[in-house]
Amino acid sequence: MTAERRNGSPVRLLVASTPHGAALLAAAADAGLLGATARERLLLVANTAPVPETVPAPDALPGFRPLRDRFGRVLSWNAALAPLHPAAWAPRSDDAPLWERQLRSLWGLGDAAVELVVERVEAGPGQALARVFPDAPLTVYATGLSAYGPTPGRLDPLVGARVRRLLHPGLVPGLRPLLLAEFGVEAETVPGEALRAVAARAARELPDPGAPEGAVVLLGQDPHAPGALPPGEEERTYGRLLRGLREAGHRAVVLAPHPADPAHRVRGIARRAAELGLELYEPQEAQPVEALYERLRPALVTGRSFGALLAASTVHGLPASHGGTAGAPAGAGAYEGGGPVAAVIADALLPGGTDAPGETEPADPSEPADSSELARLVRAVAFCAQPRVNPELRGEAERFLAARPEQRVRRWFPRRLLASLALPGGLPAGLGPVVRNPVVRRAARRARALGRRARR
Repeated sequence: MTAERRNGSPVRLLVASTPHGAALLAAAADAGLLGATARERLLLVANTAPVPETVPAPDALPGFRPLRDRFGRVLSWNAALAPLHPAAWAPRSDDAPLWERQLRSLWGLGDAAVELVVERVEAGPGQALARVFPDAPLTVYATGLSAYGPTPGRLDPLVGARVRRLLHPGLVPGLRPLLLAEFGVEAETVPGEALRAVAARAARELPDPGAPEGAVVLLGQDPHAPGALPPGEEERTYGRLLRGLREAGHRAVVLAPHPADPAHRVRGIARRAAELGLELYEPQEAQPVEALYERLRPALVTGRSFGALLAASTVHGLPASHGGTAGAPAGAGAYEGGGPVAAVIADALLPGGTDAPGETEPADPSEPADSSELARLVRAVAFCAQPRVNPELRGEAERFLAARPEQRVRRWFPRRLLASLALPGGLPAGLGPVVRNPVVRRAARRARALGRRARR
């Protein structure tokens, strides 16, 4: 790397693959969290849907135009990689210098230093760009509740050490983020006032959904997110949710599906709403849900998108409920990635009913949670989800589980998972010390290896 590139004003490359990401980056810019020393601030839009051609990119959605002036240029990650898939591709080590030369030429970066602001560094565009620009410092941002969960997998130390900051919306004030904590990354909160101002400005660009005052906003889930319900179970869950809304006296529902939601799932929800006699309003195009909050000011926000529900309550001051959808995981497999941290938080902080207007109050964002039961529960769940990422949490998780045998806590921890980690509640009390014995564990590992070889 040349001295000119190291010492010159950097180009800051910000990556957004969702409307939430673009809005958070705009709010961070307004709050002065992205710095003012960059030569240029570029927004790199990535449409990471499984079939990108069927889903609008974030910069093609209504409400994006007011965000545009925060960025010098808007670039397309999909166009740069075509025909490769933008979410699945990452360069081989030997090819990374060639890709850096290509992207510098394509985007007119010259020899400028590059800083990266990405949503994830363990996968997707963030991982690829971290390899392409191996000297670029990294800022990671979280749009929802993922900041409070563990890093989803062990990160290459050479990449983790480059992460300078974690930006997040602070949806649970007082709860300390665990994402990238193993690298000592400093977490900074994007002010709620900036987030709401961005949403209010975008709301002025939205077409009128035609819904009456007092309508309910029903959020769809991201079908590709960790812990997403399979189609059949999702349809049953949303059917129960719609029935609860009807019984609570609601009559008008505005459906806000996730941009990646297949059309047939949306049609299934619409069909069920019609059977129950509910008036269902669906915006003609996918819209940023935060802007929809400000445009409609609904009587209730509900669904299974837990980060968006907390944002409705703490940032936008709206009544929100998970409607009974924040359930315990079905098995140890539900702990892949970050585990059920988002569901744990939503269950603790949001009501589960579908009360009539005025009976469900917004959460109080002033209550600190870092020394509360919720903080200890989240850390225990985080250890179970990623024990190799946060091994220092084992002792805390053991003490927490040993002191809380009641079902309301243990329901979040599958017994088989506790047994595999030798944690309280997984095995009869007398077997715990035996299972934790290093000699016994080495023998068990050898036995499993012999069993795998015998099956080949």
